[in-house]
Parts: sequence; structure tokens; C-alpha cells
Amino acid sequence: MISQADFKPLLKHGKVFVLDVRTAKEFEDGHIPWAKHIPLKQLTHRLNEIPTNKPIVMVCGNGEKSAEAAELIPGADWLEGGTDGYFGG
Repeated sequence: MISQADFKPLLKHGKVFVLDVRTAKEFEDGHIPWAKHIPLKQLTHRLNEIPTNKPIVMVCGNGEKSAEAAELIPGADWLEGGTDGYFGG
């Protein structure tokens, strides 16, 4: 897990790959800048779309789905509080 405080500077400087694992509707309603969208249900079939040259941070609404997704990719992390925490909701 990575905290919001640690995540935001990494995002600002392009030091992480952000993977949003929410549904399409949730993603369209608002997402973290530069996030790649792959719904959790499709993740195992789309692993080839995830780069290996940056740390990976999974995000979802509150952190539950992203914690599950992070278990599928060795070394991946998940964002504490998800997009709700990022946007202050």
C-alpha cells in the first residue's frame, strides 16, 4: 500500500504507472490523471498492456479492488483510499 502523501509527488513527476481497475462507468465519472484503465475482471487477460519500466500503483474507488488487483502483479502496489482519497471524497 502507498499513502496519498507518498503517491502524489510520484505521479506529478511521472515516476509511477497508474492502473485504474474500476468499471468503465466509474472511470468515466472521474479518474486520476494519466491513469490507464483496465477493469479488474479483464486484468489477467490484459497484463501485456502494463509496462515493466515503472513501479505500478493500482487504484479503485476506496482501495479494496486495487488491493486485490495488486496481488495479481508481482511488485505492484495499491493506493490507500483510492480515488475517493485522491479527490478528497
